[in-house]
Amino acid sequence: MGQKIHPVGLRVGVIRGFDSQWYYGKKGYGPALLQDDQIRRFIKHRTGLGNVSRVEIERAANRIKVTIFTARPGAIIGRGGKGIDELTDTLNRMVRAQDKTMVVQVNVTEVRQPELDAQLVAENIAIQLEKRISHRRAMRQAMTRVTRMNGRGIKVQVSGRLGGSEIARREGDKVGKIPLHTIRADIDYGQATAHTVYGSVGVKVWIYKGEVLPERRLREMDAAANNEPRRDRRDRRDRRDDGGAPQAFGATAAPAAPAAPAAPANEGSAS
Repeated sequence: MGQKIHPVGLRVGVIRGFDSQWYYGKKGYGPALLQDDQIRRFIKHRTGLGNVSRVEIERAANRIKVTIFTARPGAIIGRGGKGIDELTDTLNRMVRAQDKTMVVQVNVTEVRQPELDAQLVAENIAIQLEKRISHRRAMRQAMTRVTRMNGRGIKVQVSGRLGGSEIARREGDKVGKIPLHTIRADIDYGQATAHTVYGSVGVKVWIYKGEVLPERRLREMDAAANNEPRRDRRDRRDRRDDGGAPQAFGATAAPAAPAAPAAPANEGSAS
């Protein structure tokens, strides 16, 4: 069987960056990694399904900068910024239990196109499954939205006791293409769990947004696009200089008249 790898982890360092940006030695790496996981789990539990796409964490000295990417910033910020203040205070208490000098700063960034965010799409399907909506209908609606937003491709897979059946099964659907082996392909991946009355149902979503070309390749393409019109005009000018005015299609050029023979030199004068 083919071994599956996380599409985001495969592209980290090529077209994707790290969600946690910091550096620690052997002694501080483990606690910092565990703390990042606790922060992410707390934010997910507090905001619920369908709100948070991802959480980026940056560390510098005794400061922790937490950036929350969400489709609904107002639900996290709250009225008058009350929600984000409470979240910041709770995270500060959580972090200062290990290090009293730590300070947490929380920022909220809006996801412009939530229909093309795989994590939000997967959580949206999970919410619909918990409301007893048919899994086929939920998958079809998600694929239709991605196609409408000019997504290059989407693959959805659900697994569990679908429709309350006694035997768990796995079903999936796909629209467009998902080039998982192409590292420069921008493929977003998300997974969520729907806790239904029959049991847990897993949801996986892959969304292909297009290729991310290296900067050198982009510069070459831009230079080629800028030089092509100039080259065409120069070639057209050269053709006019060579043959005069351009001729009509299908017209044949008249043969050039032969040159007159040169007059013979006067032999008498030479003697």
